[in-house]
Amino acid sequence: MGGWSAGEIPDQGGRVAVVTGANSGLGYIAARELARRGACVVLACRSETRGKAAAERLRGEVNDANAEVRTLDLGDLRSVHRFADRFPYDRLDLLVNNAGVMAVPYGTTVDGFETQFGVNHLGHFALTGLLLPRLLEAGPGARVVTVSSMMHAMANVDLRDPNGLRSYHRWTAYARSKTANLLFTHGLARRLADAGSEVVAAAAHPGYASTGLAAGVGGRGSRLLMELGDRSFAQSAETGALPILYAATADAVRPDSFTGPSFAMWRGAPAPSWRAPRTRDERLAQWLWEVSERMTGVRYEGLG
Repeated sequence: MGGWSAGEIPDQGGRVAVVTGANSGLGYIAARELARRGACVVLACRSETRGKAAAERLRGEVNDANAEVRTLDLGDLRSVHRFADRFPYDRLDLLVNNAGVMAVPYGTTVDGFETQFGVNHLGHFALTGLLLPRLLEAGPGARVVTVSSMMHAMANVDLRDPNGLRSYHRWTAYARSKTANLLFTHGLARRLADAGSEVVAAAAHPGYASTGLAAGVGGRGSRLLMELGDRSFAQSAETGALPILYAATADAVRPDSFTGPSFAMWRGAPAPSWRAPRTRDERLAQWLWEVSERMTGVRYEGLG
């Protein structure tokens, strides 16, 4: 995969893509580059105002871009259902589960889930399940790409306390949500294969990239350290988005693969990334799937 760049994205003409959190950072860049290659891109954003500003910016950077904004709050299952119910296309070729929060103080979503687990994992679990019929309709070539993090290595999901009710540490909770992203990808890839579907479920991460997430980190000291790291060590969001775009479009991507930067999971061109062995643990993935179904009330129709 050496020096793979956005210029190598295959033609996306005729394809419909949804990118969550597309108003800024990695999501915006992914949406822009997909639109540049001809995809019809839906920017799924919590703020309609910021989403519209992003779409206007995108159209200014990409001539004849086919991009639209639809409101999606992953911290509110009613919003997730509305997004899916009102989705105007019969098929969906690409879903990029990118939106997320990082190391925020303890809080809960509208539905009472711990914020990071609720937004980063449960919201995307529900969204993917509700859009699954359209992904299956698209058939071969359709993909679900879920954005995890190299920080998943810090912590496993908590079998006793998935919702963080007994104890909470913001960085541990973040790491657990990113482990959940990989376990979800593993579980989805297996179910798609068992159903005989050619839809590909894969994961990616940006390494250490300056993405704007530092602004949401709780604690002034933590924010200052993150901002210093962004200025001193992080690669650009443009480069950080490349593993996501590779996972979303490259022919060589395989189910349940994990793509990240080539140099020590940190920076560089897209390459296969190390992942904690527990993120392919069948028992753990099955447990998380069942918990996610119970918490969200979403079942994956068409996968048995």
